[in-house]
Amino acid sequence: PLDKEEETAAAKCSQPCLRESLSISDLECSLCIRMFFEPVTTPCGHTFCKECLERCLDHRPNCPLCKQSLREYLKAGRYSPTVLLQDIMLAIFPTQLAERRELHQAEMAELSNLTKNIPIFVCTMSFPGIPCPLHVFEPRYRLMIRRCQESGTRRFGMCIYENGKSFADYGCMLEIRQVELLADGRSLVDTIGRQRFRVLSRGHRDGYHTADIEYLEDKKVSGEELQELQCLHESTYHLAQRFCEHGDLTSRHILMQHGPLPEKEEDIQASADGPTWCWWLISILPLDPSYQLNLFSCTSLRARLSQLQHILRALLQQPP
Repeated sequence: PLDKEEETAAAKCSQPCLRESLSISDLECSLCIRMFFEPVTTPCGHTFCKECLERCLDHRPNCPLCKQSLREYLKAGRYSPTVLLQDIMLAIFPTQLAERRELHQAEMAELSNLTKNIPIFVCTMSFPGIPCPLHVFEPRYRLMIRRCQESGTRRFGMCIYENGKSFADYGCMLEIRQVELLADGRSLVDTIGRQRFRVLSRGHRDGYHTADIEYLEDKKVSGEELQELQCLHESTYHLAQRFCEHGDLTSRHILMQHGPLPEKEEDIQASADGPTWCWWLISILPLDPSYQLNLFSCTSLRARLSQLQHILRALLQQPP
C-alpha cells in the first residue's frame, strides 16, 4: 500500500491531468447554460443546479433530460448536493465558481428588496396582523414562495384582482410563518399580514407579477383630536363586542373559523396600520371586496372607525 507521501505525490500527478481534461463547458448546467450552482444529481443520473431542477419539477415531476419519473424524488423533498462535483469545481475552477456565487448573491440581493419589484400574489384580500392561510399549487407561485424563503425576506405582497388591471392599487405584505410541503410539490403556506402598501408601478418576473410600492401609514393626531378619536375607538369596539356576542348563526360560524375578537391595544396610534381588531372585523364582516379595499386604503383611523360604526349599527338593527 502507498504511504502518505506517495499518496500526496499521486494526487499531485493526477490533478494536472484532471485540469487538462476538463473545461468549463463540462461543468455547465444543461438548463441554465451556466456553471453548476449547488449541483444535485437525480436518481436517473443527470445533474442540474438545484434551483433549475426545482423550477422544472414545479411544472412536471420528470427528469428534464430523459423524462424518467421523479415523483418519489420530489416526494422525499430533499436534494442532496453532489459533493464530488462541488469539490472538483472548487479545486480546478475556483475563480469561476466564486464569480458564479457572486452572480447568485446579486440575484438574491435583488429579490430581497422590499419596495422594488416585490413579488405579488394575486388572490384574496389580506389585512395587517391577520393570518392568511394559502394553498400554493401554480408553478409561478411555487417558485415565488421558494424565492421568498431563499432570499431570507419571507415576505411578498398580496393583492386582489381588479377589472382592467392585473391587480388592485393597494395590497398587504404577507410574512411566511410556516410552509408545509406536500408530496407532489404543492404546499400549504401559513402567512400573516404585515404592512399595507400602495402600488406605484407594475412588472413581471418569471411568470408572476411584481410591483414597486410605497407603504401606507395612518395620519397621527394629537390633543383634543386624539381624545375624540379614543372615544370613537371605545364606542366602536363596544359595538364590535355586541356584534360578536349577539350576531346571527353566520356570524357565530365566522367566529369559530377566525377566533375571537382581538383585544384592544393600549396605544391606538402605535401601529402605522392602526388597531389589529379593526382589520379582524373588516375581514369577517359581509362586505364587498371593493368596499373592503376602500377601507383598506384609507389612512385616517377616524374615518375607518366611523365607517365600521355605521356598518355595525346597521347589522345590529337587522331583525334575526
